[in-house]
Amino acid sequence: MFEQAAIAVQDEQDFGKLHALIDAAFDARDVDVLLDRVSRAGISVRNFEEILKRGYLGPEAIALYAALPVSDQGLTRERYLRLVEKVPLELRQRYFKAYAYY
Repeated sequence: MFEQAAIAVQDEQDFGKLHALIDAAFDARDVDVLLDRVSRAGISVRNFEEILKRGYLGPEAIALYAALPVSDQGLTRERYLRLVEKVPLELRQRYFKAYAYY
C-alpha cells in the first residue's frame, strides 16, 4: 500500500499564520464571501496563486507565502486545495463557474 511521506514544516511560525488566514477564509461564515469574489473575478477557485495574488486571503498572506520555503509552499497549496474540495455541495453548485473545469 502506498503511503505518502510526511514532509516536515520548516518555518512553523509563518506557516501557522498563513494557514490561520486560509482557514479563516474557508470558515463556514466567510467562505461565501471568498467564493463570491472569486466567481466575480472569473477565475477558478483552484487557482491558488491567482487568489493569493489578488489578496482574497488577506493582504499579509502574499508576504507570508513568499517567505516560506518551497516545501512549505507546497504543503500550503495542498491544504488550500483540500479546503476547496470540502466546501458544502450547495455552495459549490451556487458558484459552479468558480468550480468548473474549463
